[in-house]
Parts: sequence; C-alpha cells; structure tokens
Amino acid sequence: MNPGQSDTINIAAAKSLEAAVWDLIGQNNAKQAIAECEKLNRQYPEFGSGWHTTSHLMMRLGNVPAALAAIERAVLIDPGQLDWQLQKAKCLARLGRVEELDATVKTLSARELSTAYQCAALGLLHTQLGSRELAVGFYKKAIELQPDQARNYYNLACMQRSLGELEAAEINYDNAIRLDPEDYESYKIRSDLRRQTPERNHVAELEQLLDSGIDDERGLVQVCYGVAKELEDLGEAERSFRHLKTGSDRRRKLMKYEVERDLETIEAIKRAFSKDIFAAPGDGCDNDEAIFILGMPRTGTTLVERILASHSDVFAAGELNNFAVQLMTMMRAANIDKKVTRDEMVQSSATLDFKRLGEAYINSTRPFTGKTPRFIDKMPLNYLYVGLIHLSLPKARIINLQRHPMDTCYAVYKQLFVDAYPFSYDLEELARYYVAYHQLMQHWHAILPGVIHTIQYEDLVDDIEAKTRQLLDACGLDWQAQCLKFYENKEASTTASTAQIRRPIYKSSVGKWHEYEEQLQPVAEILQQAGILQDTQAQ
Repeated sequence: MNPGQSDTINIAAAKSLEAAVWDLIGQNNAKQAIAECEKLNRQYPEFGSGWHTTSHLMMRLGNVPAALAAIERAVLIDPGQLDWQLQKAKCLARLGRVEELDATVKTLSARELSTAYQCAALGLLHTQLGSRELAVGFYKKAIELQPDQARNYYNLACMQRSLGELEAAEINYDNAIRLDPEDYESYKIRSDLRRQTPERNHVAELEQLLDSGIDDERGLVQVCYGVAKELEDLGEAERSFRHLKTGSDRRRKLMKYEVERDLETIEAIKRAFSKDIFAAPGDGCDNDEAIFILGMPRTGTTLVERILASHSDVFAAGELNNFAVQLMTMMRAANIDKKVTRDEMVQSSATLDFKRLGEAYINSTRPFTGKTPRFIDKMPLNYLYVGLIHLSLPKARIINLQRHPMDTCYAVYKQLFVDAYPFSYDLEELARYYVAYHQLMQHWHAILPGVIHTIQYEDLVDDIEAKTRQLLDACGLDWQAQCLKFYENKEASTTASTAQIRRPIYKSSVGKWHEYEEQLQPVAEILQQAGILQDTQAQ
C-alpha cells in the first residue's frame, strides 16, 4: 500500500476496476471508460493509481486541465511515485506552463531513474524546454536500459540531428531501422542528413522497399521522398522526379484541402488591410524585440535566422505560431456570440485592439525570450499577418526572403512537410498559391513602403558579407563578424534545413529547377500567365 492511502481501501477491487478502465481505453470506448473512471474515483478516492489512470484518459481525450487536476490528486496521495510526477510534467508541458514545468523537470532529473520509460519521458520534456543536450543524455540512458527499443534510437537521432551531430544521428537512424524496418520516417530523415554519393547511398535499399510493397500510405510517401532526394544528389533527375511525383500525389490524396479557400483568404486580407488603415498614427505595443523572418518556405529563411542568431544580441526562438494563436484568441473573444465567415473574420481583424495584440504576443513568447535585446520569430507564414504585425508591433523588424519563383516552387514541392503547406503537393495548386503569395507581398510593399527589408536569396549566397551588413543594419544591430560563420553556431535547429545550415554558404541550389524544366512546366505556365515569369528560358 502506498504511503498516505487509507487502510480501508480494497486494493484488489480498485485494481480490478482500474484494469477494466484500461480495457475500455484499449477498445476506444471513451464514454464507458469515463463512466468507469468516475466510479473508480468515487469508490476509492484514496487510490492514487486510479487518479493516474484518469489523467491518462483525460489526456487522450484532449482535456488537459482535467488531466492535470487528476494527476495532482494522485501526487498528493503519494509524492514519491516518479511516473506520476512525470505525468504531471507532461500535463504542464501541454498547457504551456513553462516555469512550473522547468522546476518540475529539474527536480525529476536529479532523481534516480530505474526504467527506460522514465529516461525517455525526461528526454522528451527536456526537448520541450529546449534543453536538447540534456535530452541526449537521457535518451542514451534509456537505450542502456532498453537497447532493443527502436523509438529510443529514433529520439536520440533526432536530438543529434538538431544539434548538428549528423554522423552520430545517421548511426542511430540506422539502429532504429534495424530494430523497426517499418520506421519509414527514419528512412526519410536519414536521406536528408547529408549529400548522398555513388559510393555511399541508400537508393537500392529504398527502391527495394518500394518494390516489396508498403501498406502504410504515409510510410510509402516518406520512402518516395527519401529516394527522390538521394537520386537528386546522384544527378538522376528523371528517376528522382518520378519518385517525387508518386510520393506527392499519394500525400495529396491523403489530405482534405481546397486551395481556393486559401486564395480567397489572401484576397480578403488585401481588401481588409488597405492603405487607409495605416494612414492614421498607430497605437501599437512599444516593444522592439521581435524580428520576424518570413516568406515562402525553402527560400533561405533558416539561413538568415542562423546568420542573425550568431549575433550576441539575438535569440532564435524558432518557428513560433504565437502571433496567429494570440490573434485567433482575440478574434474568438470579439466574435463569441456571432457566426461569421472567414472573410468577415479577416475584416474584423483590422479593428482589433492592436496594442493589446502586440502585448499578448510578446508575453506569450516568455520566458524563452526577453534575455537578449532581440529575438527572432521565423514562422514563414507570418507573411499573412504583415499588416497586423506592423499595427500591433510598429517597432518590430520584418525581414522578407525572396528567391527565384521556379526555384522556390521546386524546393517547396520536393519537401515533405509535417503538417503545413498543404498547397505544396500538387504542381498547379502550388503555382496558384505562389501567385497569390506574390501578389500579397506586392500589396504589403505598396501600402507599407520601407517597412519590410527584403533579401534576395541569390544575392545573399553571392555576397554574404555585403548582404549581412545590410541585414544587421536593418535590424538595428552592430556588425559582428561571427555572423558570417553561422555554420559554427552550435544552437539547435529543427527545420528542414538542419543539415544544410551546418555547412558554409554554397550556391548549388541556385537554378536547380532547370534540371526539372520539363516536369515543372505546369508551374511555369501559371507563373507566366500571372506575369511573374516572362521567359522561363531566360531566367
């Protein structure tokens, strides 16, 4: 019996009822599982494990506040249960209660760990706190305790990849695949870790996997993208694109998406944020810390982030969705009793309390930010909110990345994103979206002259020092030579460019689309019709 539990508890009966709850959870019978949990807690309120089970059930159902309340009851009954403390930390992480999470994780990290689960859980929690070096140690400990668990090798490899330890990461992705040959994500990430060579690649292994048949549709997509990337490295453009198109077509079929809705939203943004809105003196938040790096994905946003983050006065906060979240929070509050269309939501966003929005955004980035004079928010999609960003944070710097339209579209098309950019898996949809994005950026430049500092990717890689000096000046930062050695920056990166940013500047991606000119004709035709490309042969 656990300390603090009443002598009157019928442990056998409580455990039997608890086992029934887990059976119901396994059957996905949520309604009955909730009823049985309530019965368990009502009959045996001093049975801590019952509250622990309730917390897991509530987490599965997405009711995180209820999950936290339940696990706190369990911890009160027996504070010594490490697994219960870990469950509490997971709840705190989901709720974004960073300071409490940090204190809890520090306490748990000092305790003696006895299971691989405990080590792996602490590894994940350290990852969520941005302490990836510490996470590596816990994942290694988990592997020591359970060397036959593929997921531990995968987690360790992901941490090593983000820290730039690419050779070690490849070894551990190999280990994950060895233990779980159906870990298709590991195949895909492993292909991206380095430039593949004729002497050292995985093309035969990946094509054999495809030939043998992959029942998991998402796994099939990942392997297709992996082999396409490796074949591109080997200069086999036709074979590469064939696999890429197979993967992208399959990925598109798995999605419910209408590009027209996104195009309509962009048009609504242009209507809502006319020049008149910016004519009157603004009343935004006075904070000047934020540097927004935005643009289409795969245009050099991560490269610019690393250059800036190498400056001693700048902290790279990552791809934050905080601005969109705070905006939507205020929008829901303003329209709580109304049913409004997306167009009406966009229109009403132009009437918000901009100062309050700016303050809410800055506060939402704490406690990670605020320790340096500037921080970077590198969410590419913030190009949708340029008007709102300037109204709510008029002193924020806005850096826009631009790249040749065809290189941009090809780079986006060949990237398998996790849960973003649904327009990227069909060439015609991609081109139509690019046109809308291009026209939106033209709109922002027209109504906010001088507000956006645009960097052309090709110019940056051609003369990195000159463009870096201009960039630092635009951000109000003094010159620091270490910004040119961004590849020596040891800070973690979790973007698709993780491997590339560990290398000095290179130009091999400039004009890459020419190798796929025939396959990319649907894109070129739409861009030409929009006046974005005048002559693809001359570009």
